[in-house]
Amino acid sequence: MATKADELVAFIQERCLWQFASRAHDRDENINGVLSLLGVILTGGSPKLETPMQRLHFANANLLAKEVKVAFPWLVEIPKEDMQGVLSGAIARIHELTVEKSLNGELNQPGY
Repeated sequence: MATKADELVAFIQERCLWQFASRAHDRDENINGVLSLLGVILTGGSPKLETPMQRLHFANANLLAKEVKVAFPWLVEIPKEDMQGVLSGAIARIHELTVEKSLNGELNQPGY
């Protein structure tokens, strides 16, 4: 599953700007929000969209879901538990790359 998560991460890093917000907590919120909703969309679930931010994440996840279904047809064919494992791995890896290992010194500025 780690290899599949890495393939998904590479795909997302090439195409999605929502992972590069200007503050670390915004990046975390976007990464977790979009990718968790991606799982809901791919499994045919009905997400709760109560706030503007949830609707924004849903819009980004919906676009990503359409692209992922074409690029990675295996993702929608694997069991739900395995899909969640791939998405969890992708969330962790993108967080590591864009937050933990980021060289952007402004990410954690307290007054920013």
